[in-house]
Amino acid sequence: MTDPASDPAPDRAPDRAPDRAPDPATDAETARPWWPPALAGVVALGLGLAVAEVVAGALGRAETPVVAVGEVFIDHTPGWLKDFAIQTFGTHDKTALLVGMGVVLVVLGALIGLLTARSKGLGLLAATVVLVVAGLAVNARPDTTMADLIPTLAGGLVALPTLSWLVGKAAPPAPAGPVLPARPAPTRRSFLTVAGITAGLAVVGAGLGQVLGARRAGVETSRDDLAASLDLPQATPPRGVDLSVSGEDPWRTPNQHFYRIDTALSEPLVRAEDWTLRVHGMVETEVELDYGELVAMGLENRWLTLNCVSNEVGGHLIGNALWTGVPIADVLALAKPRADADAVRSRSQDGWTAGTPLDVLTDGRDALLAVGMNGDPLPLAHGFPVRMIVPGLYGYVSATKWVVELEVTRFDDFEAYWTTRGWAEKGPVKVASRIDVPKGHAHVDAGTVAVAGVAWAQHRGIQGVEVRVDDGDWNAARLAAVPSADTWRQWVWEWDAQPGDHRLQVRATTADGEVQTSEQAPPVPDGASGWHTIDVTVG
Repeated sequence: MTDPASDPAPDRAPDRAPDRAPDPATDAETARPWWPPALAGVVALGLGLAVAEVVAGALGRAETPVVAVGEVFIDHTPGWLKDFAIQTFGTHDKTALLVGMGVVLVVLGALIGLLTARSKGLGLLAATVVLVVAGLAVNARPDTTMADLIPTLAGGLVALPTLSWLVGKAAPPAPAGPVLPARPAPTRRSFLTVAGITAGLAVVGAGLGQVLGARRAGVETSRDDLAASLDLPQATPPRGVDLSVSGEDPWRTPNQHFYRIDTALSEPLVRAEDWTLRVHGMVETEVELDYGELVAMGLENRWLTLNCVSNEVGGHLIGNALWTGVPIADVLALAKPRADADAVRSRSQDGWTAGTPLDVLTDGRDALLAVGMNGDPLPLAHGFPVRMIVPGLYGYVSATKWVVELEVTRFDDFEAYWTTRGWAEKGPVKVASRIDVPKGHAHVDAGTVAVAGVAWAQHRGIQGVEVRVDDGDWNAARLAAVPSADTWRQWVWEWDAQPGDHRLQVRATTADGEVQTSEQAPPVPDGASGWHTIDVTVG
């Protein structure tokens, strides 16, 4: 018989740790994807903002949370960053800001959604902090009242419970019992819930468009009515001002191509029939005019060139148009400024301010309270219903859009928007010139080549333009005609171009004999300087 004790030991599994007991909370947390609560936060924030926009439109309030936060950001942006934005994005700087704000809002909403999924209390606290910041931004805007906070509060009252509800749908609590096998149904249900809210947002957005469209339409209707009632001229350029060189910018800048640089993220919407201008301060008689009273003083038509102090050498932040308006000097004469006043602080409907020398506004130059541009009522983006135009000064100290107030004062007693940000107190335009044809780094054929461009020195005028090649002798260009010293002037020089790489430079001379300096200077603090220089290749 076989001894059982001598039999080999039966096969046994190796020693191992006992199986881990199921942890429902941990397993559920691991199984949850991150994107549903993140998307829930984005949707909740978007719904709150949409509600705020609708309420603001219904109440006729311009200061919605997005606009207010954007404008506070603009107001507190360092000067160097604003200069970078203008130079990088030009007239699309606000579009870039809005896109950037959209990205920030998406990220912020996602983070709040994720935080709420981990801790509802902390998530709602973070959302409340965002709501408070938006309210403070609205309250910081000029001339706001408690009524301006209603849209923000309405948005918050919708966004906070929506956040709690959506995150609950996207990330339900961990089950108390044994964990069941993961199923895709909860994720689909979360997605369908979010899709339903998104569809609701689309409906709200449609209503918002109707509300705000009606509000904007009221201003557009006011503008259309003026087109029929105002005596506005045809904006036909005078004979001889345009040399018609191929590739050259037209002497008259069309409204839709005229540069726009301002701090208004949302254009102030003011109907002409609601507009008033207050003239006060160091005056004998305070004056208030409505639109009809202003126009009744008599309209004048003037070709004037306006340019931005941020314009780099050779830049395009400049335009020339036919402006129709009332002389500012005539309006100031009604108030009778005191002899010891030396400045006028103008204020826009949205609170922006500029400081302009009083003597410039009263020395006989064509400084206007403009109501028309190129034969049409002012476009909304260019200051409808009334803006300032002052030849000889950069726009930051003179060209106030949507102007509603002129305060006669002294420079010693105030600071304006841009002067608090490192720009000079007074901004006389520097003599400048630009080569438009040929373009920089262009390839041109050998032979006769038209070198053409514009030069300007508003209120002094241009009497000469010279071009040189490869640091050689200066050559006098042919000048076009101009109606006054307050517009830019086109010029052209016929170049006998020889094969090779060449450098072209231009300089201008004012009517009072100042030759444009070669010294390079950036726009800050009082405008760029230097000769515009381009490189071309002749084949």
